[in-house]
Amino acid sequence: MVSTDQNQRKDVDVAIVGGGPSGLALAAELKRCGVGRVVVLEREISAGGVPRHCGHYPFGVREYGRLLKGPEYAARNVDEAVKYGVEIRTGTTVTQLHAGGRLSLTTAKGLETLEAKRVVLCMGVRESTRAQRFIGGDRAQGVISTGALQSLVYLKGMRPFRRPVIFGSELVSFSAIETCRHLGMRPAAMVEELDRIVTHKIIQPYLAVRGVPLFAGVQNPKIIGSKTVEALEFIDAAGVTQHIETDGIIVSGRFRPEAALLRRSPVEVDLGSGGPAIDQFGQCSDPAYYSAGNILRPAETSGWCWREGVVTAKRIADDLSSNGKPETGVARLVVTSPEIQFALPQRLTRSDRSGGMDKMQIGLHEPVNGILTATVDDRPVWTSPLNARPVRRIQRPLHDILAANDGRDVKLSIGPRR
Repeated sequence: MVSTDQNQRKDVDVAIVGGGPSGLALAAELKRCGVGRVVVLEREISAGGVPRHCGHYPFGVREYGRLLKGPEYAARNVDEAVKYGVEIRTGTTVTQLHAGGRLSLTTAKGLETLEAKRVVLCMGVRESTRAQRFIGGDRAQGVISTGALQSLVYLKGMRPFRRPVIFGSELVSFSAIETCRHLGMRPAAMVEELDRIVTHKIIQPYLAVRGVPLFAGVQNPKIIGSKTVEALEFIDAAGVTQHIETDGIIVSGRFRPEAALLRRSPVEVDLGSGGPAIDQFGQCSDPAYYSAGNILRPAETSGWCWREGVVTAKRIADDLSSNGKPETGVARLVVTSPEIQFALPQRLTRSDRSGGMDKMQIGLHEPVNGILTATVDDRPVWTSPLNARPVRRIQRPLHDILAANDGRDVKLSIGPRR
């Protein structure tokens, strides 16, 4: 429980770390809910997050009823927050999270300390690097992420390649094709290690429309080039060595939370997701901290993060107005099957608060076709069939699991169909 005295000693009511879709939507909604001083802390020179780099459709249809390009959508999110009185501090880097909502900052003016009644972590995700994807070969120049490509193309008007290879097949990888087309780049191929594209197969015909060949099920990828990238070699699904001439590699997807701030912080980290462990209200292990957006899981759309920011704001506003409601215990949602990468919320709070999540979200390491079971002391409390692949939006009802929460851990596992 947070006391009224503690709340009164803070510099701001809510500090939001990260000015992307979730952070800006959350900030605007907090002000609409009547929360006092709300500050967004953004390390970049402009707020808006990843959509600032995405000069293509579709953004904003559900949020604003208009079809927008990424930069237009980012600007609209910023404008909405400012309109409601949110203070946006750009060029401000949070360097340390301290217990109780105290933040260490670095700004153009030097070092600062900020204290908030509540802090919301909305730092988002980043793509895996070449090393994290185990791409071997020469250490040639010309290997970048999709985010870096979008920044070069849309923010700086630069064309880094003419015939790049896109390594990965998530939705963001298809976005990379559109980014290439913006300045006349023609991808030489899309290369994927799994046996099929990661995103939904309904999107695969787009590759044929754009004339981009797909190589799935590849092994031992190697970059060739003495100074700059000259080719990508790999063994294809038929066991044949392929040699694709290219002047650049776009390493796309395999998102990881921007979680460096969580090290040496009072916030518990979930080993499966790599982000903060939250309860059904989005609250972290230190009750002064909440989290929303893609730092919780890799990775959802901007629209999803925007909506999650809105609902989390309402929970925080309720928390602040009540000065913190007492908990009667916290249990764990424990993943016990290796096929499951993460399940959130990871913490199950027993409380009389209302407005918590009604669904849990699950991420997979590998394809699954079985029965998902939640047990307490080896007693099943809930089951559901599950037939899904990695990088899919998988949600299941949370009510029965919360109802079974009597302070004992709830174990989540996958078994065979009968």
